[in-house]
Amino acid sequence: MENVNIIFEDNHLLVVIKPQNIPVQLDESQDKDLLTMLKEYLVEKYNKPGNAYLGLVHRLDRPTGGVMVFAKTSKAAERLSEQIRTGVFEKTYLTVVKGEPRNKQARLTNYLKKDEKNNKVEIATQLETGSKLAVLDYKTLQTEGDCSLVKVNLQTGRSHQIRVQMANIGCPVYGDMKYGKDTQKATTKMALWATDLKFNHPITKQRLSFRVYPPKQDKPWSNFDLEKFLDTKSSIETY
Repeated sequence: MENVNIIFEDNHLLVVIKPQNIPVQLDESQDKDLLTMLKEYLVEKYNKPGNAYLGLVHRLDRPTGGVMVFAKTSKAAERLSEQIRTGVFEKTYLTVVKGEPRNKQARLTNYLKKDEKNNKVEIATQLETGSKLAVLDYKTLQTEGDCSLVKVNLQTGRSHQIRVQMANIGCPVYGDMKYGKDTQKATTKMALWATDLKFNHPITKQRLSFRVYPPKQDKPWSNFDLEKFLDTKSSIETY
């Protein structure tokens, strides 16, 4: 598979690095999507007749890259989804934002509402139809010039959540032309990366932890000392 790295696989799970600007699943663009690519990989590798099962338990926005886990069985999918609902499944992101957040670290709590027609999410009130609670914790790690490196821990998994909530405090994600009105060229990749995943193996119950660097050679990532905040290994940890 071009540009897709598999970092862990067993009979129940498939953990991969999602490339940026590839949709997770088929959308209106009809561009080749990650889920279809991985199913084709499974069919070819295991000589499966027909289609292979692969459960999509969480998503990343098309412009976002980083680590994702897929379920190879329905039982694994059900148990991972339950971990997401109960907060056992942990997701951490790194992002570069324009400006410097007023508070070095904080919890952001908003209600978000999605405009499906325009594929855009807006801050809403709790009482608006279709609004959903969105909560994240962020910490500013380093500021260089007019940009800051920020770590984000998602407490909820809403569409475009990090992009909307960071833009709402005046610090839009670098390269985000939808919410940040960024003046960067359209070819600039958005600086939002799913860095860490932690969850319990759906069968063995072992605590698994995967860490993947953003493309640190590319700007704006190259302006920051990523090694100071991340080690270089993807890991499987036992607790």
